[in-house]
Amino acid sequence: MSIMTTRLLGGRPVGAIGLGCMGMSFAYGVAEPADAHAVLERALELGIDHWDTADMYGAGANEELIAPVLARHRARVFLATKCGNVFDRTLTSHQHKVQAEVPFIVDGTPAYIRQCLDRSLARLGTDYVDLYYQHRVDPDVPIEETVGELGRQVQAGKIRAIGLSEASASTIRRAHAVHPVAAVQSELSLWTRDYLADVVPLCAELGIAFVAYSPLGRGFLTGAFRAPEDVPEGDWRRVNPRFAEAAFAANLAIVEVAQAVAARHQATPAQVALAWTLAQGEHILPIPGTKKLKYLEENAAAADLELSADDLSDLNQAPLAVGTRYPEHFMPAHNI
Repeated sequence: MSIMTTRLLGGRPVGAIGLGCMGMSFAYGVAEPADAHAVLERALELGIDHWDTADMYGAGANEELIAPVLARHRARVFLATKCGNVFDRTLTSHQHKVQAEVPFIVDGTPAYIRQCLDRSLARLGTDYVDLYYQHRVDPDVPIEETVGELGRQVQAGKIRAIGLSEASASTIRRAHAVHPVAAVQSELSLWTRDYLADVVPLCAELGIAFVAYSPLGRGFLTGAFRAPEDVPEGDWRRVNPRFAEAAFAANLAIVEVAQAVAARHQATPAQVALAWTLAQGEHILPIPGTKKLKYLEENAAAADLELSADDLSDLNQAPLAVGTRYPEHFMPAHNI
């Protein structure tokens, strides 16, 4: 495998493919610390130096899991974490009007941001993070207030760059007018192309990196799942509408297109899905997650896969996914 190509993130070149760390501690089961640490160490060997976590992943457990490896390689790792989704309601008095619709609180107040940042720094064992996101936009706090506080934390040296996650194009413009936004992180994959219409081109226009989470469709696009019962008990995907029986068979059609393209390149559908994501713009950086070395290495190799115009045409004509990307009661918290 050649040295991984790089793309710019927060003014720094990082591996074109990053590592989403959430699944090591949250939603898809929990990794053994030794296994997770082996994946993190190998990631750096492969040029995967952009690691993404958040305070809510395992209620801080994911940040703590990363910390020992981060301590050994701090200068080499481009570390991103997030705040705003409240996992411990004793830490905030903030309530907002969509609480009845969304099963969690989002707090974008300056006081809560400061509190979350200090707690994350302590868990991570570092005095700064390279990129700090507002995990979801708080509809009751003007984005100017939230971003203003993030900007002050840049000035204080606790964060190097700021980001937004699942923000709408209009919110991104307003935020960027207050302080430069280095990155927008939202879902993008062969089965989630929503943001190609507005946010992805806006980020290109403003010089903002677009960090694509779930570029493998939460594992669906790898072809590993052939029926709903293939999803393990207790796995969050059991409640995801796209994995439900009503949508599952239809969504396999997307995987079949990726498999056909993969066969032309002696590649895997996962590698094709990642290569397609990379091809949507030079400012796009996918962050597939994994707990296993073999999948980490498979994902890294996707950076070397060059898709032809015919490949991309076939993939772009793949059907859109059936089902919302989160359960309906979660959707109001997205694209605000």
